[in-house]
Amino acid sequence: MGIAQEKIALYPNGASESNEITEDETLRDPEFLTKISEARMYSYFAPKASNNGTAVLICPGGGYAGVAFVKEGEEIAKWFNTLGVNAFVLYYRMPNGHHDIPLKDVKTALEIIHKQAKTWGINKKKIGIMGFSAGGHLAATAATHLKAKNNRPDFAILGYPVISMQKGMVHRGSCQNLLGQNPDEDLIKLYSCELQVSAKTPPAFLFHAEDDKVVPIQNSLMFVEALKSKKIPVELYSFPEGGHGFGMRPKNPEADEWPNRLQVWMKKQKLIK
Repeated sequence: MGIAQEKIALYPNGASESNEITEDETLRDPEFLTKISEARMYSYFAPKASNNGTAVLICPGGGYAGVAFVKEGEEIAKWFNTLGVNAFVLYYRMPNGHHDIPLKDVKTALEIIHKQAKTWGINKKKIGIMGFSAGGHLAATAATHLKAKNNRPDFAILGYPVISMQKGMVHRGSCQNLLGQNPDEDLIKLYSCELQVSAKTPPAFLFHAEDDKVVPIQNSLMFVEALKSKKIPVELYSFPEGGHGFGMRPKNPEADEWPNRLQVWMKKQKLIK
């Protein structure tokens, strides 16, 4: 177990809109794929005997320029399988300035998981989303924007996420790739997830290092405050050192603790036994 069981195309007949990337997908290195124009996800189903019905859609990071599909995808999915959780790694299309495309891909992926839930042994009330860095922004956007029964995530797990598009907080590369060079104020607000929290936003678990130079921890802190103001259960695991983009690879004894903390939180949320 733990090897992706199948590739699931989000738009078998092609998507109705284009991100206008004409080049082929390219591996920047063996673990980072750029120029994605074909939206798809790879399924990692938990072994039948241990499957507890929970599912997580994972959005790897990459500054909205690509996806770190091993460190923030495959490795995380395999770990979830050991907990009896079904996982899906999303290769979302790169926005290339078309801000609505990545969110449409997440929405489509969640709708597919809902539709196939019975076949796949998934509980429709336990379908969550996880994301890292810019993928964390995408996951937080899904958690704050999607509200329909068949696509609203039931929980959100955010690793060192980009949350805000506001000046002073924003990760510039993510913002430019998603919103273009000079986005207007309305777009900045729409994609600043701390401003989009509502009573419908699901419970969340966040982790972030205080010495993150790429995405300041203020991103997570602001999101936590916004959730608390709406009385939404949230937990933030912050640690002094760890930098950015560590995934589940050993970094230091404190940062390495986040999967254990997440497991405790998932038990509290009755997502795992």
